[in-house]
Amino acid sequence: MGCDGGTIPKRHELVKGPKKVEKIDKNAELIARWSYCALSQEKLRRPIVACELGRLYNKDAVIEYLLDKSAERPNTEVVVHIRGMKDLKELNLTDNPAWEGERANSKGDRYEDLHCAMFICPVVGLEMNGKHKFCFLHTCGCVFSSLSSPPPPGSASKPRSATSAETPSRMTTS
Repeated sequence: MGCDGGTIPKRHELVKGPKKVEKIDKNAELIARWSYCALSQEKLRRPIVACELGRLYNKDAVIEYLLDKSAERPNTEVVVHIRGMKDLKELNLTDNPAWEGERANSKGDRYEDLHCAMFICPVVGLEMNGKHKFCFLHTCGCVFSSLSSPPPPGSASKPRSATSAETPSRMTTS
């Protein structure tokens, strides 16, 4: 430790510097947003619903929250804008034929590709893994890549976020 025979400690040995800010891995955050329920943090499973903000939820988790709002639960701040099931839309998602799911890696001795998504765009075939923007229609709940969807009526050439029943709503990716 020093100070026992002429050792002089340096400043960096005595003074602790500011703590470094922990950086969040953007890819891991995107994968989590598109693979896990925003409320319960469980893996997404059918039926999947989305709110106007584009967050994905397991339908049963939202129903449990709406029935018992008094229970102390984590992540309730992500659903404060949801007052009832009318604020949500059940999504019609297209399964990805390349996704093998949990059945392929049951032993844990295989490589699990985290970038392979459970669902794809039915028009273009892009995976819903967070690298591309997706939108859904409020009327039917169909989910499409924003590259394949036409711009909403009344807009110029750029697609924009909308909330009416005939126009698509954006699902957030960032």
